[in-house]
Amino acid sequence: METHLGGLYSGSAVGSPAFVGGQRAADDALASFDVSGYAAQRNEVWPEDRQGASRLSPYIRHNLITLPEAWTAVGGGPSRDVSKFRDELMWQEYARHLYARLGTSTRHGLRASLRGDSERDGWPRTMSCVDLAVRQLEDDGWVVNQARMWLASHWAVREGADWRSGEDRFFRHLLDGSRAANRLGWQWTVGTGTGRPYGFSRQQVERRAPGLCRSCHHERDCPIADWPDDPDLERIEAHPLLKSDPDAPGTAGPQSIETTGTPEAVWITAESLGDRDPALASHPDLPAVFVFDAALLARLQLDGKRLVFLTETLAELAGRRSLEVHLGQPEEVLAGRAIAATFTPVPGWRRKAATVNPVELHPWPWLRRPRAGSVSSFSAWRKSLDR
Repeated sequence: METHLGGLYSGSAVGSPAFVGGQRAADDALASFDVSGYAAQRNEVWPEDRQGASRLSPYIRHNLITLPEAWTAVGGGPSRDVSKFRDELMWQEYARHLYARLGTSTRHGLRASLRGDSERDGWPRTMSCVDLAVRQLEDDGWVVNQARMWLASHWAVREGADWRSGEDRFFRHLLDGSRAANRLGWQWTVGTGTGRPYGFSRQQVERRAPGLCRSCHHERDCPIADWPDDPDLERIEAHPLLKSDPDAPGTAGPQSIETTGTPEAVWITAESLGDRDPALASHPDLPAVFVFDAALLARLQLDGKRLVFLTETLAELAGRRSLEVHLGQPEEVLAGRAIAATFTPVPGWRRKAATVNPVELHPWPWLRRPRAGSVSSFSAWRKSLDR
């Protein structure tokens, strides 16, 4: 990886000790996941043997496991646990709907603005709770959701650092990092999405990581002993697309395969690398084409573990079918080729696809197909799906 992608990532070209990329690893993770106890244990942080999170998110992020597949897999489990797990899948779907509709506008506050210091590091490593979560973020590329909320809240609500800088740092390291789910999580936690910030205090640490405070330098002078003061949120006018989508079919993509020619290859991206990607599955005899976007990677400087996860996935795929891997600009690499692709609800993909112009476009495997109604909140979005 260093030979071909040197200078396009940060850190070392080493994989995560906690996750391996590839379809086999994804299928094994889903097959071995037992949803029993999920509702009670999913927010446990430490010790690690108390954690009840599914650990499926890196595979869901890259569509090695689709949301419909994860939804179906837990059928028959305890009703409380199944309901909670499926609620989390719906949250992921909501994040995708929101990002597909608003795109880069999600980088701004949805309901409120919160100013912060973009140069400030909001994670003091002398605090055991913060240090534990940051080490997991940097070493494994994955952190349980509860600890993500701790880090986001401490960064922006207590320390006054710019939430967007913190979101970028998460995105750089997380194997499941996506602008959809990652950015929505930060907005919800710091209050720019809801107007009500999540307050991180010692109470949560003692409940979700019992005994951790005893190892802390600040055990007797804990800086988070009390509930934090509310940050200076400034109410802003909501983006008009939060209420309704004038082009819901364009946001959702095709409902059936759209064909204007005969494809000679299948274009795949990091958004959908699974064997059951609709375009890949429809053309098992055609070569798959993946392009490492050099300009994008140079700008993002993702941690090396993220690219190792991708290369592990691609290497495994190459063992099952013909695969071309390129470094450059997708529009240039694919120019003049008859390409099949799966519609992808990401603004960058849609921009590139407008130039690539696939001759065969497959529907995205939505859990719930986007509609024109409100996405101003999770509850409003769920109600809009029923109308």
